[in-house]
Amino acid sequence: METLPHCETLLLEKQGPALHITINRPDSRNAMSLQMVAELSTIFTEVESDTSIRAVVIRGAGGHFCAGGDIKDMAGARNQKAGEGETDPFYRLNRAFGQMIQQVNESSKVVIAITEGAVMGGGFGLACVSDVAIAGPTAKFGMPETSLGIIPAQIAPFVVERIGLTQARRLALLGLRVGAEEACALGIVHQAAASDEELNDMLTHALERIRHCAPNATAETKALLHRVGHESMSGLLDSAAEMFTAAVRGSEGTEGTMAFMQKRAPAWADTNN
Repeated sequence: METLPHCETLLLEKQGPALHITINRPDSRNAMSLQMVAELSTIFTEVESDTSIRAVVIRGAGGHFCAGGDIKDMAGARNQKAGEGETDPFYRLNRAFGQMIQQVNESSKVVIAITEGAVMGGGFGLACVSDVAIAGPTAKFGMPETSLGIIPAQIAPFVVERIGLTQARRLALLGLRVGAEEACALGIVHQAAASDEELNDMLTHALERIRHCAPNATAETKALLHRVGHESMSGLLDSAAEMFTAAVRGSEGTEGTMAFMQKRAPAWADTNN
């Protein structure tokens, strides 16, 4: 990605092997509009084939991660009527978000969510599909949909995958909001920072660890992890053995072995890459 695309709702910055995405609608606490959904989908499509990018960092501007769906889009969909043979505008709006969040979930890149302030609804779902989630001291997580008379239709499956059915039931059915420490205890996030400085230090450390891991091996490992629970274990282990064989005999496996024996950092850990 030599030239970063122009976005109306996102700020983009490439720092080394990481693409930093800042959700930039601070006046609405970074509520997720249809345009934002489309722009996120476009970005993740483009980075998928970009070997220079190993990680994508998502955070929000103005002290909030994402407050959920945009009320203006909801109002717009309510005023539209589906033509004969057409799907309901609400269906299209909701499903577009689901397709985007699934795309983020299945990205071969390491996705890091830096969560601060409001992490609600769709923002909560976005945090739940990250590979690494770090909460700042102001972060508040919630699934308020049932208190608004709607359902967390597209995020519920990902929340269950993240924290299990038992805890997902409690959060969703009671419309609860929890702070950073409880979110960490539940497994929504992996770390909870006590200060903004510590939050940035945690991000720096995560990005440094990503640099030390081989890009293709990381992507293959992520794909393998996503298959667990969706295939028979025997078939999955057969496939995993084939993946392992290809990795060991491949360029990364060879370089990793040589670097270990020569007591040096592997090529992919070069800070110039």
